[in-house]
Amino acid sequence: MDNKPLAGLLVLEFSQFMAGPTAGLRLADLGARVIKIERPGAGEGGRQIAIKNLFVDDSSLVFHTINRNKESYAADLKDPEDLSNVRKLIAKADVITHNFRPGVMEKIGLDYANARVLNPKIIYATVTGYGQEGPWAKKPGQDLLVQSMSGLTWLSGSDGDNPTPFGLAVIDMYCATHLTQGILAALLKRARTGEAVLVEVSLLESALDMQFEVLTTYFNDGGKLPQRAKTRGSGHAYLSAPYGVYKTRDAYLALAMGDLPKIAEKIGLETTRYNDRKVWFSDRDQIMQELGSVLILEDTKTWIASLEAVGIWCAPVNDHRDFFGSEGFANTQMLQEVNLHDGNRLKTTRSVFHIDGQYLFADRPAPQVGQHNEKIKNDYLKD
Repeated sequence: MDNKPLAGLLVLEFSQFMAGPTAGLRLADLGARVIKIERPGAGEGGRQIAIKNLFVDDSSLVFHTINRNKESYAADLKDPEDLSNVRKLIAKADVITHNFRPGVMEKIGLDYANARVLNPKIIYATVTGYGQEGPWAKKPGQDLLVQSMSGLTWLSGSDGDNPTPFGLAVIDMYCATHLTQGILAALLKRARTGEAVLVEVSLLESALDMQFEVLTTYFNDGGKLPQRAKTRGSGHAYLSAPYGVYKTRDAYLALAMGDLPKIAEKIGLETTRYNDRKVWFSDRDQIMQELGSVLILEDTKTWIASLEAVGIWCAPVNDHRDFFGSEGFANTQMLQEVNLHDGNRLKTTRSVFHIDGQYLFADRPAPQVGQHNEKIKNDYLKD
């Protein structure tokens, strides 16, 4: 797609690992030129963080999923000449992102105050684990640790289970969305004022924002802790029956919010005791067991056909193979292939954005360390 929304924007990405680089990926897919500033040789730390120990092109597979469609400029920030060149790049950039711990950029003179002197219109965007100041400021900002510290791990699973973390780096990804939103808002503000803008987000604040519904409930319901259902399969600690996942004769069935008496009638249960909505939560475990004792007698497709016919919200519980074979997944057109440096191709997801009636595809791979040094010098560092 020509003329993408952020075409002509220059982003310098000092960020590593997940949250900052994921925001950079969003900006790159929207048309920005995103240049990773990396250490010579090893590059950013995320190159060695692997899922299932899978590597391609000398970097981890997960690095490629987050850093496709970017460029790499290798610079030793402790070397005066390299640091001078990076300062020149900052003077010409639109956006800087970094997720160093508080104090690191200040030591090398690339903090917001100094960057604003170099470039009075810079958008300076930072990710921290727990904020720039405070008792946790120096703690490592890592997804599982923040999930655990923020109470998030007590929302999944069933009563009696150990704390259950999400099987994804959900806070990193959510924080990346916040960082992207903050940068886009800052660009609009700069367009009005012509001045630099500082954007700061943290993993901890994103974890709290992610829980805004349940935290609001906690603070306005007497400080009661979430109570996970005793019956396995409950989908939400704060929602009543029938919400959850149920075993059928051949697989599993998900039931969302719905008319419980109508569900009970459709599957052959006596409905009168479900007429009082208050019992849907107070008797959640018993009701889920009653529903489960009937749903297990028939296969998932039969139940879905029956329940959908009367407007009940339900779905099969697919694994990835089932889902990828579905017409619904095919209709998303979410897959693309990236051309790797070694001539192979990597199948991955595309950008989520749909702009002017078109999906945004990009087949450029993640860069090799310092791959674009000469090009970037020619474009920005010539006197």
